Amino acid sequence: MSNGFIISAYIISSILFILSLGGLSNQETARRGNIYGMVGMAIAIIATLLSDQVSNYFLILIPVAFGGAIGAYFASRVEMTAMPELVAILHSFVGLAATLVGFATYVDPASHFVGVEKTIHDVEIYLGILIGAVTFTGSVVAYGKLNGSIGSKPLTLPARHFLNLGILIACIILGKIFIDADSTSSGMLPLILMTLLALAFGVHMVMAIGGADMPVVISMLNSYSGWAAAATGFMLSNDLLIVVGALVGSSGAILSYIMCRAMNRKFLSVIMGGFGTSSGGGGASGASEQGEVTSISAQETAELLGDSDSLVIVPGYGMAVAHAQHLVSELTKKLRDKNVDVKFAIHPVAGRMPGHMNVLLAEAKVPYDIVLEMDEINDDLGNTDVVMVIGANDIVNPSAIDEPDSPIAGMPVLEVWNAKNVIVMKRSMASGYAGVENPLFFKENTRMLFGDAKESVETIVSNL
Repeated sequence: MSNGFIISAYIISSILFILSLGGLSNQETARRGNIYGMVGMAIAIIATLLSDQVSNYFLILIPVAFGGAIGAYFASRVEMTAMPELVAILHSFVGLAATLVGFATYVDPASHFVGVEKTIHDVEIYLGILIGAVTFTGSVVAYGKLNGSIGSKPLTLPARHFLNLGILIACIILGKIFIDADSTSSGMLPLILMTLLALAFGVHMVMAIGGADMPVVISMLNSYSGWAAAATGFMLSNDLLIVVGALVGSSGAILSYIMCRAMNRKFLSVIMGGFGTSSGGGGASGASEQGEVTSISAQETAELLGDSDSLVIVPGYGMAVAHAQHLVSELTKKLRDKNVDVKFAIHPVAGRMPGHMNVLLAEAKVPYDIVLEMDEINDDLGNTDVVMVIGANDIVNPSAIDEPDSPIAGMPVLEVWNAKNVIVMKRSMASGYAGVENPLFFKENTRMLFGDAKESVETIVSNL
Protein backbone atom coordinates (compact mmCIF):
# COMPACT_ATOMS: atom_id res chain seq x y z
CA MET A 1 0.00 0.00 0.00
CA SER A 2 1.34 3.45 -0.93
CA ASN A 3 2.70 5.74 1.75
CA GLY A 4 0.29 8.48 0.65
CA PHE A 5 -2.70 6.24 1.38
CA ILE A 6 -1.39 5.42 4.85
CA ILE A 7 -0.81 9.10 5.65
CA SER A 8 -4.31 10.00 4.42
CA ALA A 9 -5.86 7.28 6.57
CA TYR A 10 -3.91 8.50 9.59
CA ILE A 11 -5.11 12.07 9.02
CA ILE A 12 -8.73 10.89 8.84
CA SER A 13 -8.23 8.89 12.04
CA SER A 14 -6.72 11.91 13.79
CA ILE A 15 -9.70 14.06 12.82
CA LEU A 16 -12.11 11.39 14.09
CA PHE A 17 -10.22 11.18 17.40
CA ILE A 18 -10.49 14.95 17.83
CA LEU A 19 -14.22 14.78 17.05
CA SER A 20 -14.49 11.94 19.56
CA LEU A 21 -13.00 14.07 22.33
CA GLY A 22 -15.36 16.88 21.41
CA GLY A 23 -18.34 14.54 21.57
CA LEU A 24 -17.31 13.12 24.94
CA SER A 25 -17.36 16.59 26.48
CA ASN A 26 -21.16 16.57 26.57
CA GLN A 27 -23.70 13.96 27.72
CA GLU A 28 -25.97 14.40 24.71
CA THR A 29 -23.13 13.78 22.23
CA ALA A 30 -21.11 11.22 24.21
CA ARG A 31 -22.48 8.22 22.30
CA ARG A 32 -21.62 9.86 18.99
CA GLY A 33 -18.15 10.68 20.33
CA ASN A 34 -17.58 7.02 21.18
CA ILE A 35 -18.60 6.00 17.66
CA TYR A 36 -16.15 8.51 16.15
CA GLY A 37 -13.38 7.10 18.31
CA MET A 38 -14.14 3.47 17.38
CA VAL A 39 -14.30 4.25 13.65
CA GLY A 40 -11.08 6.25 13.84
CA MET A 41 -9.29 3.39 15.61
CA ALA A 42 -10.60 0.84 13.10
CA ILE A 43 -9.28 2.95 10.20
CA ALA A 44 -5.92 3.35 11.95
CA ILE A 45 -5.53 -0.39 12.58
CA ILE A 46 -6.52 -1.37 9.03
CA ALA A 47 -4.18 1.24 7.50
CA THR A 48 -1.30 0.04 9.67
CA LEU A 49 -1.92 -3.59 8.72
CA LEU A 50 -1.85 -2.64 5.03
CA SER A 51 1.43 -0.72 5.34
CA ASP A 52 4.69 -2.06 3.93
CA GLN A 53 6.12 -2.41 7.45
CA VAL A 54 3.86 -5.42 8.12
CA SER A 55 5.21 -8.60 6.58
CA ASN A 56 3.75 -11.37 8.75
CA TYR A 57 -0.01 -11.08 9.27
CA PHE A 58 -0.20 -14.30 11.25
CA LEU A 59 1.97 -12.94 14.08
CA ILE A 60 -0.22 -9.83 14.27
CA LEU A 61 -3.76 -11.06 13.66
CA ILE A 62 -3.61 -13.93 16.16
CA PRO A 63 -2.66 -11.70 19.13
CA VAL A 64 -5.14 -9.04 17.94
CA ALA A 65 -7.97 -11.59 17.82
CA PHE A 66 -6.94 -13.09 21.17
CA GLY A 67 -6.61 -9.74 22.92
CA GLY A 68 -9.77 -8.39 21.34
CA ALA A 69 -11.76 -11.41 22.49
CA ILE A 70 -10.48 -11.01 26.07
CA GLY A 71 -11.25 -7.29 26.05
CA ALA A 72 -14.75 -7.80 24.68
CA TYR A 73 -15.45 -10.54 27.23
CA PHE A 74 -14.49 -8.47 30.26
CA ALA A 75 -15.95 -5.19 28.98
CA SER A 76 -19.32 -6.79 28.26
CA ARG A 77 -19.53 -8.22 31.77
CA VAL A 78 -18.13 -5.39 33.84
CA GLU A 79 -20.55 -3.75 36.26
CA MET A 80 -20.90 0.02 36.20
CA THR A 81 -19.54 0.07 39.74
CA ALA A 82 -16.38 -1.65 38.51
CA MET A 83 -15.84 0.68 35.55
CA PRO A 84 -13.16 2.73 37.38
CA GLU A 85 -11.17 -0.44 38.08
CA LEU A 86 -11.44 -1.44 34.42
CA VAL A 87 -10.17 1.97 33.31
CA ALA A 88 -7.26 1.77 35.76
CA ILE A 89 -6.16 -1.69 34.66
CA LEU A 90 -6.40 -0.70 30.98
CA HIS A 91 -4.09 2.23 31.72
CA SER A 92 -1.61 -0.26 33.16
CA PHE A 93 -1.61 -2.20 29.87
CA VAL A 94 -0.68 0.96 27.96
CA GLY A 95 2.20 1.61 30.35
CA LEU A 96 3.43 -1.98 30.13
CA ALA A 97 3.22 -1.90 26.32
CA ALA A 98 5.26 1.34 26.19
CA THR A 99 7.90 -0.20 28.46
CA LEU A 100 8.20 -3.41 26.43
CA VAL A 101 8.24 -1.57 23.10
CA GLY A 102 10.98 0.69 24.47
CA PHE A 103 13.23 -2.26 25.33
CA ALA A 104 12.46 -3.97 22.01
CA THR A 105 13.32 -0.80 20.10
CA TYR A 106 16.58 -0.39 21.98
CA VAL A 107 17.81 -3.91 21.19
CA ASP A 108 16.51 -3.83 17.60
CA PRO A 109 19.46 -4.85 15.38
CA ALA A 110 17.88 -2.99 12.44
CA SER A 111 18.40 0.35 14.19
CA HIS A 112 21.14 2.33 12.45
CA PHE A 113 20.96 5.73 14.13
CA VAL A 114 24.23 7.62 14.55
CA GLY A 115 25.33 10.92 15.99
CA VAL A 116 22.62 13.37 17.00
CA GLU A 117 19.88 11.09 15.65
CA LYS A 118 21.02 8.30 17.96
CA THR A 119 21.01 10.65 20.96
CA ILE A 120 17.48 11.83 20.17
CA HIS A 121 16.33 8.24 19.64
CA ASP A 122 17.86 7.13 22.94
CA VAL A 123 16.13 10.01 24.78
CA GLU A 124 12.81 8.92 23.25
CA ILE A 125 13.40 5.34 24.40
CA TYR A 126 14.43 6.40 27.89
CA LEU A 127 11.45 8.71 28.43
CA GLY A 128 9.03 6.19 26.93
CA ILE A 129 10.17 3.44 29.30
CA LEU A 130 10.25 5.83 32.28
CA ILE A 131 6.68 7.08 31.76
CA GLY A 132 5.45 3.61 30.83
CA ALA A 133 6.87 1.97 33.95
CA VAL A 134 5.41 4.64 36.26
CA THR A 135 2.03 4.32 34.52
CA PHE A 136 2.09 0.52 34.76
CA THR A 137 2.66 0.10 38.49
CA GLY A 138 0.73 3.25 39.41
CA SER A 139 -2.32 1.96 37.54
CA VAL A 140 -2.05 -1.48 39.13
CA VAL A 141 -2.03 0.09 42.61
CA ALA A 142 -4.95 2.35 41.63
CA TYR A 143 -6.84 -0.77 40.50
CA GLY A 144 -6.16 -2.40 43.86
CA LYS A 145 -7.35 0.65 45.79
CA LEU A 146 -10.51 0.95 43.71
CA ASN A 147 -11.56 -2.68 44.04
CA GLY A 148 -10.74 -2.79 47.76
CA SER A 149 -7.83 -5.23 47.69
CA ILE A 150 -5.57 -2.34 48.80
CA GLY A 151 -6.70 0.02 51.56
CA SER A 152 -7.80 3.51 50.53
CA LYS A 153 -5.77 5.21 53.26
CA PRO A 154 -2.55 6.79 51.98
CA LEU A 155 0.80 5.23 52.78
CA THR A 156 2.94 8.03 54.20
CA LEU A 157 6.50 6.81 54.55
CA PRO A 158 8.95 8.90 56.58
CA ALA A 159 10.76 11.47 54.39
CA ARG A 160 8.71 10.29 51.40
CA HIS A 161 9.27 13.56 49.53
CA PHE A 162 13.04 13.13 49.82
CA LEU A 163 12.61 9.56 48.63
CA ASN A 164 10.78 10.79 45.53
CA LEU A 165 13.42 13.44 44.95
CA GLY A 166 16.17 10.84 45.29
CA ILE A 167 14.47 8.62 42.67
CA LEU A 168 14.18 11.59 40.31
CA ILE A 169 17.86 12.50 40.67
CA ALA A 170 18.90 8.87 40.23
CA CYS A 171 16.83 8.61 37.03
CA ILE A 172 18.47 11.76 35.64
CA ILE A 173 21.96 10.43 36.40
CA LEU A 174 21.13 7.02 34.92
CA GLY A 175 19.72 8.79 31.86
CA LYS A 176 23.02 10.59 31.30
CA ILE A 177 24.91 7.31 31.62
CA PHE A 178 22.48 5.59 29.25
CA ILE A 179 22.76 8.25 26.55
CA ASP A 180 26.57 8.32 26.78
CA ALA A 181 26.81 4.53 26.45
CA ASP A 182 28.75 3.47 23.35
CA SER A 183 27.00 0.11 22.93
CA THR A 184 23.70 -1.60 23.60
CA SER A 185 25.21 -3.89 26.22
CA SER A 186 26.71 -1.00 28.22
CA GLY A 187 23.49 0.99 28.04
CA MET A 188 21.25 -1.87 29.14
CA LEU A 189 22.25 -1.78 32.84
CA PRO A 190 21.34 1.89 33.48
CA LEU A 191 18.13 1.36 31.48
CA ILE A 192 17.13 -1.61 33.64
CA LEU A 193 18.02 0.22 36.87
CA MET A 194 15.94 3.22 35.82
CA THR A 195 13.01 0.93 34.97
CA LEU A 196 13.12 -0.64 38.43
CA LEU A 197 13.19 2.81 40.05
CA ALA A 198 10.29 3.97 37.88
CA LEU A 199 8.27 0.88 38.79
CA ALA A 200 8.91 1.55 42.49
CA PHE A 201 8.02 5.23 42.10
CA GLY A 202 4.70 4.33 40.44
CA VAL A 203 3.80 2.16 43.44
CA HIS A 204 4.89 4.74 46.02
CA MET A 205 3.23 7.66 44.23
CA VAL A 206 -0.26 6.12 44.14
CA MET A 207 0.03 4.40 47.54
CA ALA A 208 0.62 7.85 49.07
CA ILE A 209 -2.63 9.23 47.61
CA GLY A 210 -5.77 9.08 49.73
CA GLY A 211 -9.14 7.67 48.74
CA ALA A 212 -10.89 11.00 48.14
CA ASP A 213 -8.30 11.91 45.51
CA MET A 214 -8.72 8.70 43.49
CA PRO A 215 -10.86 10.32 40.75
CA VAL A 216 -7.98 12.73 40.12
CA VAL A 217 -5.57 9.78 40.10
CA ILE A 218 -7.63 8.07 37.39
CA SER A 219 -7.51 11.12 35.10
CA MET A 220 -3.81 11.64 35.94
CA LEU A 221 -2.95 8.05 34.97
CA ASN A 222 -4.99 8.53 31.82
CA SER A 223 -2.71 11.46 31.01
CA TYR A 224 0.42 9.40 31.77
CA SER A 225 -0.76 6.60 29.48
CA GLY A 226 -1.23 9.15 26.70
CA TRP A 227 2.28 10.53 27.08
CA ALA A 228 3.63 6.97 27.17
CA ALA A 229 1.85 6.26 23.89
CA ALA A 230 3.23 9.49 22.38
CA ALA A 231 6.76 8.53 23.42
CA THR A 232 6.22 5.14 21.79
CA GLY A 233 5.12 6.93 18.63
CA PHE A 234 8.39 8.84 18.55
CA MET A 235 10.33 5.60 19.09
CA LEU A 236 8.53 3.92 16.18
CA SER A 237 8.34 7.04 13.99
CA ASN A 238 4.55 6.62 13.90
CA ASP A 239 2.84 9.99 13.43
CA LEU A 240 -0.64 8.76 14.36
CA LEU A 241 0.55 7.27 17.64
CA ILE A 242 2.19 10.59 18.47
CA VAL A 243 -1.03 12.50 17.73
CA VAL A 244 -3.26 10.08 19.66
CA GLY A 245 -0.88 9.99 22.62
CA ALA A 246 -0.69 13.78 22.71
CA LEU A 247 -4.49 14.06 22.59
CA VAL A 248 -4.95 11.58 25.45
CA GLY A 249 -2.09 13.02 27.47
CA SER A 250 -3.15 16.65 27.17
CA SER A 251 -6.86 15.97 27.70
CA GLY A 252 -6.09 13.85 30.79
CA ALA A 253 -3.86 16.59 32.18
CA ILE A 254 -6.52 19.24 31.59
CA LEU A 255 -9.17 17.06 33.23
CA SER A 256 -6.91 16.52 36.24
CA TYR A 257 -6.40 20.27 36.53
CA ILE A 258 -10.14 20.95 36.28
CA MET A 259 -10.92 18.37 38.96
CA CYS A 260 -8.22 19.69 41.29
CA ARG A 261 -9.59 23.20 40.86
CA ALA A 262 -13.11 21.93 41.59
CA MET A 263 -11.77 20.36 44.81
CA ASN A 264 -9.75 23.46 45.70
CA ARG A 265 -6.64 21.31 45.57
CA LYS A 266 -3.26 21.82 43.96
CA PHE A 267 -2.22 19.14 41.50
CA LEU A 268 1.19 18.76 43.14
CA SER A 269 -0.42 18.30 46.56
CA VAL A 270 -2.47 15.42 45.16
CA ILE A 271 0.60 13.79 43.66
CA MET A 272 2.52 14.25 46.92
CA GLY A 273 -0.31 12.44 48.72
CA GLY A 274 -1.43 12.72 52.31
CA PHE A 275 -5.12 13.50 51.71
CA GLY A 276 -7.28 11.53 54.12
CA THR A 277 -4.36 10.47 56.28
CA SER A 278 -6.35 11.02 59.44
CA SER A 279 -9.83 11.46 60.59
CA GLY A 280 -8.66 14.84 61.75
CA GLY A 281 -10.20 17.84 63.24
CA GLY A 282 -13.76 18.55 64.05
CA GLY A 283 -14.86 16.49 61.13
CA ALA A 284 -13.57 13.42 62.83
CA SER A 285 -15.24 13.65 66.14
CA GLY A 286 -17.25 10.69 67.23
CA ALA A 287 -20.99 10.27 67.09
CA SER A 288 -21.35 10.67 70.84
CA GLU A 289 -19.86 14.18 70.61
CA GLN A 290 -21.87 15.16 67.54
CA GLY A 291 -25.27 14.27 68.94
CA GLU A 292 -27.93 11.77 67.98
CA VAL A 293 -29.12 10.99 64.48
CA THR A 294 -32.80 11.02 63.54
CA SER A 295 -33.99 8.10 61.44
CA ILE A 296 -36.81 8.06 58.91
CA SER A 297 -38.61 5.18 57.22
CA ALA A 298 -39.08 4.69 53.49
CA GLN A 299 -42.84 5.16 53.91
CA GLU A 300 -42.32 8.47 55.72
CA THR A 301 -39.85 9.51 53.01
CA ALA A 302 -42.44 8.80 50.31
CA GLU A 303 -44.96 10.98 52.14
CA LEU A 304 -42.45 13.80 52.50
CA LEU A 305 -41.46 13.66 48.83
CA GLY A 306 -45.08 13.54 47.69
CA ASP A 307 -45.89 16.69 49.67
CA SER A 308 -42.86 18.65 48.46
CA ASP A 309 -42.61 21.06 45.55
CA SER A 310 -38.92 20.60 44.82
CA LEU A 311 -36.41 17.78 45.21
CA VAL A 312 -32.67 17.61 44.52
CA ILE A 313 -31.10 14.16 44.35
CA VAL A 314 -27.39 13.85 45.10
CA PRO A 315 -26.09 10.49 43.83
CA GLY A 316 -22.87 8.90 45.09
CA TYR A 317 -20.92 5.69 44.83
CA GLY A 318 -23.40 3.96 47.14
CA MET A 319 -26.08 4.33 44.47
CA ALA A 320 -23.80 2.60 41.99
CA VAL A 321 -23.01 -0.24 44.41
CA ALA A 322 -26.71 -0.81 45.08
CA HIS A 323 -27.58 -0.66 41.34
CA ALA A 324 -30.32 1.78 42.26
CA GLN A 325 -30.04 4.13 39.27
CA HIS A 326 -32.96 2.64 37.35
CA LEU A 327 -35.30 2.84 40.36
CA VAL A 328 -34.09 6.41 40.98
CA SER A 329 -35.04 7.20 37.39
CA GLU A 330 -38.49 5.67 37.99
CA LEU A 331 -38.84 7.71 41.19
CA THR A 332 -37.93 10.85 39.24
CA LYS A 333 -40.58 10.16 36.61
CA LYS A 334 -43.30 9.54 39.20
CA LEU A 335 -42.52 12.72 41.09
CA ARG A 336 -42.34 14.83 37.92
CA ASP A 337 -45.75 13.44 36.95
CA LYS A 338 -46.94 14.85 40.30
CA ASN A 339 -45.47 18.26 39.30
CA VAL A 340 -42.55 17.99 41.73
CA ASP A 341 -39.51 19.88 40.41
CA VAL A 342 -36.81 17.19 40.46
CA LYS A 343 -33.15 17.90 39.73
CA PHE A 344 -29.87 16.05 40.20
CA ALA A 345 -26.75 17.60 41.70
CA ILE A 346 -23.45 16.11 40.50
CA HIS A 347 -20.19 16.80 42.30
CA PRO A 348 -17.05 16.70 40.08
CA VAL A 349 -15.53 13.84 42.07
CA ALA A 350 -18.68 11.87 42.88
CA GLY A 351 -18.06 8.16 42.41
CA ARG A 352 -14.68 6.66 41.66
CA MET A 353 -13.85 8.32 38.34
CA PRO A 354 -14.71 11.52 36.44
CA GLY A 355 -18.27 11.40 35.08
CA HIS A 356 -19.14 8.18 36.96
CA MET A 357 -22.54 9.46 38.14
CA ASN A 358 -23.35 11.02 34.77
CA VAL A 359 -22.81 7.67 33.06
CA LEU A 360 -25.02 5.87 35.59
CA LEU A 361 -27.86 8.38 35.18
CA ALA A 362 -27.57 8.33 31.39
CA GLU A 363 -27.75 4.52 31.51
CA ALA A 364 -31.01 4.85 33.49
CA LYS A 365 -32.32 7.38 30.92
CA VAL A 366 -32.57 10.31 33.34
CA PRO A 367 -33.17 13.48 31.22
CA TYR A 368 -29.93 15.38 30.66
CA ASP A 369 -31.49 18.78 31.29
CA ILE A 370 -32.21 18.03 34.97
CA VAL A 371 -28.67 16.77 35.71
CA LEU A 372 -26.73 19.79 36.96
CA GLU A 373 -23.15 20.32 38.06
CA MET A 374 -22.26 21.55 41.56
CA ASP A 375 -21.64 25.16 40.48
CA GLU A 376 -24.99 25.29 38.69
CA ILE A 377 -27.14 24.17 41.62
CA ASN A 378 -25.36 24.96 44.89
CA ASP A 379 -26.95 28.42 45.22
CA ASP A 380 -30.44 26.95 44.71
CA LEU A 381 -30.22 24.36 47.49
CA GLY A 382 -31.39 26.88 50.11
CA ASN A 383 -34.73 27.17 48.26
CA THR A 384 -35.21 23.40 47.93
CA ASP A 385 -37.83 21.52 49.94
CA VAL A 386 -35.97 18.20 50.09
CA VAL A 387 -32.47 17.07 49.21
CA MET A 388 -32.06 13.29 49.00
CA VAL A 389 -28.47 12.06 49.27
CA ILE A 390 -28.11 8.53 47.90
CA GLY A 391 -24.89 6.83 48.92
CA ALA A 392 -22.75 10.00 48.93
CA ASN A 393 -20.67 11.16 51.87
CA ASP A 394 -17.52 13.25 51.42
CA ILE A 395 -19.05 15.48 48.73
CA VAL A 396 -21.78 16.67 51.14
CA ASN A 397 -19.60 16.99 54.24
CA PRO A 398 -19.86 20.43 55.93
CA SER A 399 -16.47 19.84 57.59
CA ALA A 400 -14.92 21.03 54.35
CA ILE A 401 -16.30 24.51 55.13
CA ASP A 402 -16.69 24.58 58.91
CA GLU A 403 -13.54 22.80 60.10
CA PRO A 404 -10.23 24.41 59.04
CA ASP A 405 -8.22 21.47 60.42
CA SER A 406 -10.31 18.80 58.67
CA PRO A 407 -8.47 16.67 56.08
CA ILE A 408 -11.02 17.87 53.48
CA ALA A 409 -10.89 21.54 54.50
CA GLY A 410 -11.27 23.85 51.52
CA MET A 411 -12.76 21.21 49.24
CA PRO A 412 -15.91 22.61 47.56
CA VAL A 413 -18.92 20.50 48.52
CA LEU A 414 -22.63 20.41 47.79
CA GLU A 415 -24.17 22.49 50.60
CA VAL A 416 -27.19 20.25 51.01
CA TRP A 417 -27.70 21.22 54.67
CA ASN A 418 -29.12 24.57 53.47
CA ALA A 419 -32.26 22.82 52.19
CA LYS A 420 -35.42 22.65 54.31
CA ASN A 421 -35.12 18.87 54.68
CA VAL A 422 -32.24 16.48 54.02
CA ILE A 423 -32.64 12.72 53.67
CA VAL A 424 -29.42 10.71 53.67
CA MET A 425 -29.64 7.14 52.40
CA LYS A 426 -26.82 4.97 53.75
CA ARG A 427 -26.27 1.41 54.90
CA SER A 428 -24.61 2.56 58.12
CA MET A 429 -22.91 5.48 59.84
CA ALA A 430 -19.55 4.55 58.31
CA SER A 431 -17.34 7.39 57.08
CA GLY A 432 -16.78 8.02 53.40
CA TYR A 433 -13.88 7.02 51.16
CA ALA A 434 -11.73 9.79 52.63
CA GLY A 435 -12.20 8.33 56.13
CA VAL A 436 -13.71 11.55 57.55
CA GLU A 437 -16.77 11.76 59.84
CA ASN A 438 -19.73 13.71 58.45
CA PRO A 439 -21.51 16.20 60.77
CA LEU A 440 -24.36 16.44 58.22
CA PHE A 441 -25.84 13.25 59.67
CA PHE A 442 -26.44 14.98 63.02
CA LYS A 443 -28.03 18.23 61.85
CA GLU A 444 -31.59 19.04 62.92
CA ASN A 445 -33.00 19.04 59.39
CA THR A 446 -31.32 15.73 58.44
CA ARG A 447 -33.06 12.37 58.50
CA MET A 448 -31.18 9.10 58.01
CA LEU A 449 -32.78 6.38 55.89
CA PHE A 450 -30.70 3.29 56.63
CA GLY A 451 -30.62 0.23 54.39
CA ASP A 452 -29.87 -0.85 50.85
CA ALA A 453 -30.47 2.08 48.50
CA LYS A 454 -32.20 -0.03 45.85
CA GLU A 455 -34.63 -1.56 48.34
CA SER A 456 -35.29 1.80 49.98
CA VAL A 457 -36.02 3.56 46.69
CA GLU A 458 -38.22 0.65 45.59
CA THR A 459 -40.28 1.03 48.78
CA ILE A 460 -40.53 4.80 48.28
CA VAL A 461 -41.75 4.35 44.71
CA SER A 462 -44.36 1.79 45.73
CA ASN A 463 -45.68 4.12 48.47
CA LEU A 464 -45.97 7.23 46.33
